[in-house]
Amino acid sequence: MILHVSLNHYLILAAILFCIGLYGAVAKQNAISILMGIELMLNAVNINLIAFNRFMQPAILVGHVFSIFVIALAAAEVAIGLALVLSVYRDRRTVNIEDFNWLKW
Repeated sequence: MILHVSLNHYLILAAILFCIGLYGAVAKQNAISILMGIELMLNAVNINLIAFNRFMQPAILVGHVFSIFVIALAAAEVAIGLALVLSVYRDRRTVNIEDFNWLKW
């Protein structure tokens, strides 16, 4: 039996992944969990880019190029985000978002 995977399957997978990432970014109090939620959302975008490229114009690799750009952007975001989190942890000894009150008057 041959299982045919259509565009809807990819979109449903990406939507589920995006919702899990959105929940992780909004509902969690830990800075590391928020960064992981953002990474899940970016991976859902990558799935959409590659799926639309495969089903719309498979000969042109525009979706793949954009997804590589998103992966590079995510790597930079993680590097900067983890550097900030480590810096805050050294100063405050916590990575809880509720304790980040430096910009409040």
